[in-house]
Amino acid sequence: MEGLFTANNVWMMICTALVFFMHTGFAFLEIGLTRQKNTINILFKNIFIITVGLLLYYLIGFNLMYPGFEDGSAGFFNFAGFGIAPPENGMTPEYADGGYTWWTDFLFQGMFAATAATIVSGAVAERMKIGPFMIFTVIYVGIVYPLAGSWKWGGGFLDMRETPFYDFAGSTLVHSVGGWAALVAVWLLGSRIGKFDKAGKPQAIPGHSIPLATAGVLILWLGWFGFNGGSVLSADPELTSLTLVTTCLAAAAGGVVAALVSFLKYKNLDLTMFLNGILGGLVGITAGADQMSPENAIAIGAIAGALIVFAVAFVDAIKLDDPVGAIAVHLICGIWGTLAVGIFGALAGLDQFISQLIGILSYAAICIPSAFIIFFIMKKTVGIRVSEKEELEGLDAHEHGMDAYPDFRLNEH
Repeated sequence: MEGLFTANNVWMMICTALVFFMHTGFAFLEIGLTRQKNTINILFKNIFIITVGLLLYYLIGFNLMYPGFEDGSAGFFNFAGFGIAPPENGMTPEYADGGYTWWTDFLFQGMFAATAATIVSGAVAERMKIGPFMIFTVIYVGIVYPLAGSWKWGGGFLDMRETPFYDFAGSTLVHSVGGWAALVAVWLLGSRIGKFDKAGKPQAIPGHSIPLATAGVLILWLGWFGFNGGSVLSADPELTSLTLVTTCLAAAAGGVVAALVSFLKYKNLDLTMFLNGILGGLVGITAGADQMSPENAIAIGAIAGALIVFAVAFVDAIKLDDPVGAIAVHLICGIWGTLAVGIFGALAGLDQFISQLIGILSYAAICIPSAFIIFFIMKKTVGIRVSEKEELEGLDAHEHGMDAYPDFRLNEH
């Protein structure tokens, strides 16, 4: 028993490290798909998110997300107190069915918490003031994400349903929570200068390093081995290996189908669409990776890949400017992946589908108003958008007084 407990705990710690490494992937993807004059700004935000996110998760997040709902409670809100201290059996196999220790539990979940704000970072890139973004991160990661997370992962009302809402690793709890906030933020911010012409037609604003963006996606895919693999919450040989197989097949199918659909629609082989298709497949499989057959995973990933192409076009059509495709990837594919649990795999059925729909609507109901309140108050008080001069010259120079590439300048407009 002791050997198994140790093996489980080591696997969970490896997965924690892989999820941490995803922050490198997010950073590379975001800077690669945006212009070099905003590189420092994006990197600063990403570093801020992971450092402050961990401290907030220690202070209030963990005990807000896993408060221990009592029998008969409504399962909406509870708080187990500030800080963290292991329970009596926290370092023994009695805790979490021998899957890991209390400390490992905290750190693994803490890595997930920061991801939700990182999704927003890419969507608001190149025109949002850094101060308001930092304030948003503190409130959203510190309070909104763990409160919403408690509804399912903390044993709250969505988990108490007769047919419990199911979200294995966070298609909704992580990706849609970030995606809803990204949607609200992009709408309130407005588009970048030059994104839409006078007729309202979207114009491409190329990123400065597609090689970096590609590296970012491959790092994120690697990180998903921990994101989904760790969500088994033990080193169970059958479940972890199945989860990694479904995760990888969905990613591959998402990429291939996005590239194919994009080619048929636009008559060019678009690498950025290929990359976002991979991410769409990964987000799509995340809700049910442990419940799907390989065939199910390919179908879910393929549909996510097709959705990416049309969702990116739709976001442009409604005049929203999302530089990295975060809304299409994390929100649209997060919703799809959550619904897919009721359509494919071991849990498929009408009751499960209805439960999945209720879960999606519940998260929309907390994320949209909370993100709107945070951003709208700041917009009306301190302002959330940089000036035209700052945007044209770059946020690195104005917000940070630094240049990411001082010996290598491009003429940018």
